[in-house]
Amino acid sequence: MDRTRLSQSITQLWDAEIVPQLMDYIRIPNRSPMFDRDWKAHGHMDRAVQQLAGWARGKLAAWPEARLEVIELEGRTPLIYIEVPGQTDDTVLLYGHLDKQPEMTGWSEGLGPWTPVLRGDKLYGRGGADDGYAIFGSLAALLALREQGVAHARCVILIEACEESGSYDLPFYVDHLAARIGRPSLVVCLDSGCGNYDQLWLTTSLRGLVGGSLQVEVLTEGVHSGDASGIVPSSFRIVRELLSRLEDTSTGTIKPEVLQVEIPEQRRQQARRVAAVLGSEVYDKFPRVEGLTPVTEDLTELVLNRTWRPQLSITGVDGLPPLELAGNVLRPKTALKLSLRLPPTLDASKAGDWIKAELERDPPYGAKVHFELEKDGSGWHAPALSPWLEAAVDEASQAYFNAPAMYQGEGGSIPFMGMLGEKFPQAQFLITGVLGPHSNAHGPNEFLHIPTGKKLTMAVADVIARHGRQSRSDA
Repeated sequence: MDRTRLSQSITQLWDAEIVPQLMDYIRIPNRSPMFDRDWKAHGHMDRAVQQLAGWARGKLAAWPEARLEVIELEGRTPLIYIEVPGQTDDTVLLYGHLDKQPEMTGWSEGLGPWTPVLRGDKLYGRGGADDGYAIFGSLAALLALREQGVAHARCVILIEACEESGSYDLPFYVDHLAARIGRPSLVVCLDSGCGNYDQLWLTTSLRGLVGGSLQVEVLTEGVHSGDASGIVPSSFRIVRELLSRLEDTSTGTIKPEVLQVEIPEQRRQQARRVAAVLGSEVYDKFPRVEGLTPVTEDLTELVLNRTWRPQLSITGVDGLPPLELAGNVLRPKTALKLSLRLPPTLDASKAGDWIKAELERDPPYGAKVHFELEKDGSGWHAPALSPWLEAAVDEASQAYFNAPAMYQGEGGSIPFMGMLGEKFPQAQFLITGVLGPHSNAHGPNEFLHIPTGKKLTMAVADVIARHGRQSRSDA
């Protein structure tokens, strides 16, 4: 395989077609179903599916036997299913999603969630990096191999439409398509992150998640704070007391041992290497206010906090009036949206049940306490890399990034990975992505770093070619 030719081919396709297509895709406000209950009536998801599937159909003309279907099971979000024939009996499964997070506030002047803006090497707008580029990158990699006649395994591409809502529809599609998908020996996921834009990063683990709403009620209606304070306990203070059952308020450490796991030594070693390579970028990538320090100065501990330790975030609040409308009233209730990230190997379902019981037991002052468990998803821990894949990954990183490959866990969740890990225990996993420093997925000013998108596409093509050679040698 001529890597120079492959690089040129992929670069040309990105510049001529993929970036313009992504700009059109960014304009579509196709929020995930959790954030748009009327998504079907609004039609934005269908528009996104039609756009991406339309482009893909044009490219699949290169393979007369290729297939593309838009499948929509009753009452579920649609899925784009693609089969590209190969020259070996093995199967490679490539995954991405097309649904998006909501707008979020705080976009810089001239930028917006549904307004694509090119500034230098960055394409701003919601969904380009998370994860609209995945279908384009997957097919671009296969097209570049076909152009040179490089043999590869049969490839199946799945693009789902509810990942940002927890991928609750995906298991039904995987079961529905089980016979057609087969048993992939390599799974490629392009929905993860990278520690920098200078080398290829493989994701070795993903944290799980328990999310829900905690509500504390003390009154049936608000009353004068001067009259009731000191007699009626504050719902906010009770919420703080309940959260202290989970979290050490001075350090942020999650206290219950039932929510902890033993961190494998290999992952600790990789965390030390990540800390050494990234240095202060471990925390500098976040838009901290002036003077704010990270929770510890130990960079390795920060990496492990982000990837292997449970952490609590409060992502929403109800029962608090805006400041300009806040009178001297002791409020009847306080409700918080809790997001608790879990260690990769912890059972999220059991953790969710335990958290609900712990928050609701023995309510202070007899207050009415309710925790509504809204979602739970276990994390994922990658199996050991086969020697051929480890060599292929490092070789691809050196070839296209001129630097060795790096391995790290990610703090977020991709529910698809845990599910596939269970269904295909024999598969190898190449989990990677373009979400690097300041790319800010889910937040304001999300961007796709275009050179990384191109290089990542090249690396995926290289690994798929190596997988094809390995398949033939094993046959």
